[in-house]
Amino acid sequence: MNRNELEGKRIAVLLSGGVDSSVVVYEFAQLGLHPDCFYIKIGSDEKDEWDCSMEEDMEMATAVAHKYGCKLEVVDCHHEYWDQVTKYTMDKVKAGLTPNPDVMCNRLIKFGAFHEKRGHDYDLIATGHYAQTEMIDGQKWLVTSPDPVKDQTDFLAQIYDWQLQKAIFPIGHYVKDEVRQIAEREHLVNAKRKDSQGICFLGKINYTDYIKMYVGEQKGDVLELETGKRIGQHNGHWFYTIGQRKGLGFGGGPWFIVKKDIEKNILYVSHGYDPDTAYKQDFPIHGFHSINGEMPEREITFKIRHTPEYHPATLEDLGDGRYMVHSQDRIHGVAPGQFCVIYDNRHHRCYGSGEITI
Repeated sequence: MNRNELEGKRIAVLLSGGVDSSVVVYEFAQLGLHPDCFYIKIGSDEKDEWDCSMEEDMEMATAVAHKYGCKLEVVDCHHEYWDQVTKYTMDKVKAGLTPNPDVMCNRLIKFGAFHEKRGHDYDLIATGHYAQTEMIDGQKWLVTSPDPVKDQTDFLAQIYDWQLQKAIFPIGHYVKDEVRQIAEREHLVNAKRKDSQGICFLGKINYTDYIKMYVGEQKGDVLELETGKRIGQHNGHWFYTIGQRKGLGFGGGPWFIVKKDIEKNILYVSHGYDPDTAYKQDFPIHGFHSINGEMPEREITFKIRHTPEYHPATLEDLGDGRYMVHSQDRIHGVAPGQFCVIYDNRHHRCYGSGEITI
């Protein structure tokens, strides 16, 4: 960050209570800046079965804002989250697809609902994402972080250009260990706090419980792909995703989910991680969303889940936002509904993402 470029700018920081966004506030303080901080509230005021970490988050956020002389305001986006992100998620799982609520949370809540309520009063909205921006040929691009494990450009690949124009990622040039070291050196209250492993904003809420509350359960058969042998029952195809191994609970394993029959509510599993049916090299995507209007080149890299690996591929333009991805690698667990995130061939610039449609 350059102080001269930030001078006179109205800056909002989305302060979650976690270590990453707290170091964002520290980075501004180092420049003599004291931005306004905002805690986005998703949980309800009512005590219910959700074990949300909101109270602890608020305590942490309040302490950090106070330490650096910043105002902290709570912005209630509870209804927007449940009406928009939850609806998207449940519509997808009921259709047998594999949604990514964290991706839509960034577009619809952090840079969407918050902007409508308070962010429109600010020139820049800063978050603790591990991502960067870069001006290339007069165009602002979303580009990757130097930390391949923590890089979060895939979670930002559905934001709009106007959202990117206002976005700033002050810790995006760090790796996670550096952020931890800064937090410990500065004695931040959350320096040793563990990273959130749950759904965006929902703290300790289990994803399966989240789905169960809205979709319910429906018993179905689990069949071995190769033999058709029935090996057990499941509580609904929407609780499982292609390629999943952990948390299945079927006897005689290990098993991997390799196929779903949505109409009959049947899961097909295989002992092997690598039956041919579990891999794909060519698959279509639709509804490609270009972040800044630039369309991808033919030679690209991509990822379909939040992992450090980028896969080289060529992209065949089918028209109307549809593409065929021709991967050099055999990709395990390609599932409809997942976002395929497209990067340049150096996995530096992020073009955007489209939904897998197989």
